[in-house]
Amino acid sequence: MARENGSRVEHLYKRWDNPRSLFGDFVVLAFFAAQILDGMFTYVGVSMWGPTIEANPVVSSAVAVAGLGAGLTGVKAVAIGFGMLLHLRRLHTLVALLTAIYVAIAILPWTAIFLFH
Repeated sequence: MARENGSRVEHLYKRWDNPRSLFGDFVVLAFFAAQILDGMFTYVGVSMWGPTIEANPVVSSAVAVAGLGAGLTGVKAVAIGFGMLLHLRRLHTLVALLTAIYVAIAILPWTAIFLFH
């Protein structure tokens, strides 16, 4: 019975001495870079064209409530925090997928807007 109870709680903790993942470290840094770049692009875009340029309703609401600087900082801090949580849980493939999606739906559109306007 003791062995059975012990095996049921093993999933509740992770050893901190597990070997590091170079892929995981690279992916989480890319995720952070994408978040920071999107924050900078959003700041410049909203400053130039007003808050209606922002397509993300969560970001728009945060900016409307807290202002451009504080709203963006808060939203990006939460996103980076969740990315770090996924990294610490060793869900590196998910972080890579989220980074790729973020580049496709946030970074590339902002880049196109800045290049063609």
